[in-house]
Amino acid sequence: MKKYAGFFLALIFVAAVAAGFFVYPKGFGAKASPWRLGLDLTGGSHLVYQVDLSGVNNADRDSVLNGMRDVIERRVNLYGVSEPQVYIAKSGGQTGKAEVVVEIAGEKDISKAIKQIGDTPFLDFREVEGEGTSTIFIKTNLTGRYITGAQLTFDQTTGAPQVSISFNDEGAKIFEDLTAKNVGKPVAIFLDNELIESPVVQQKISGGKAQITGRFTIDTAKLLVERFNAGALPAPITLINQETTSPTLGENSFTKTLLAGIIGTILVMLFMLFYYRGFGVYAVVALLIYIALTLAIFKLVPITLTLAGLAGFILTIGMAVDANILIFERIKEELKKGLSRQAAIYEGFKNAWLSIRDSNTSTIITAVILYYFTTSFVRGFAFTLLIGVAVSMFSAITTTRMLLTVFAKDSKPQKSNP
Repeated sequence: MKKYAGFFLALIFVAAVAAGFFVYPKGFGAKASPWRLGLDLTGGSHLVYQVDLSGVNNADRDSVLNGMRDVIERRVNLYGVSEPQVYIAKSGGQTGKAEVVVEIAGEKDISKAIKQIGDTPFLDFREVEGEGTSTIFIKTNLTGRYITGAQLTFDQTTGAPQVSISFNDEGAKIFEDLTAKNVGKPVAIFLDNELIESPVVQQKISGGKAQITGRFTIDTAKLLVERFNAGALPAPITLINQETTSPTLGENSFTKTLLAGIIGTILVMLFMLFYYRGFGVYAVVALLIYIALTLAIFKLVPITLTLAGLAGFILTIGMAVDANILIFERIKEELKKGLSRQAAIYEGFKNAWLSIRDSNTSTIITAVILYYFTTSFVRGFAFTLLIGVAVSMFSAITTTRMLLTVFAKDSKPQKSNP
């Protein structure tokens, strides 16, 4: 048992060292991936858009706003800007107005991003009657509000680029009826009353998914995808406020938060060493491993770190140590009963596990609820808390136990603190 513990402990040490290099900002050199920092840590722009919902039924407004939030995220990401934080403010919902707040971290040339978001194109599908100059386009009920996504795909046989689009349930039914009426005919797609594509319907299309094929290059297909995504906005938006956080202010916030985290961690380590002596050394080593592994996961996901997210992570450091305290206190009780150190370690972990499991499970449930039922910075706090608690359970039950199993001497118990 001790032999296997040593092997797995060595693997954990190697993983922790690699994680330490990975999370360090400069990493392994110039090719190191940077941390993704939020607006409050790296600077950027805070944009507020007013949404005109006067043309949307009351029952559909939540759906429209949620769809708009997703569309804006896609539009900014397609533009190549850092991952935005987009959320809805519904204070104006009673008067047919609402607000969409967009936070774009680290963006220097924000004017182009504002233009990309601020345009309010309208996408719709039209039937075609006649030919040549006498062509007539007849509007239908199918518009961009029913589109859930568009993406660039490739034909599995020829490898040619094509555009795949998908509709929500209501849109799928409208699209099915439209294609059934127009088999062998073109259906025109307009963006802001300008024709962007006119594919010919080959057959009735059911299921809410379709592919637009043609003589596309990758660039032209990608452009059409962008137009579909841009045209999915179902209501006009207007930029009403813009605030900029300077990189210097963001850097100061990051420095202060990092310093607070380091000081707090050092104080926790000193407490463990002072109160638990030898066992405290194992707790400190396990805590350092926990910090390296957790930060590596944050960077791998990657998580956009904000002040709230860092607060969630710092909170989990205390929780990780709390699990060790439960274990050590149980071990001390077993030592007082006269058990050998290895036997006391086994019984201590066994008896402490239920308390650790229950306390961490309740925290995980709380974090999940916060993540799925809140927005903006609260979700960042909940996500880092969730990951941190999960890794802390591994650290306490696995890393600390292996350290004690490998290095703790199996001698007669002492009455003083271990």
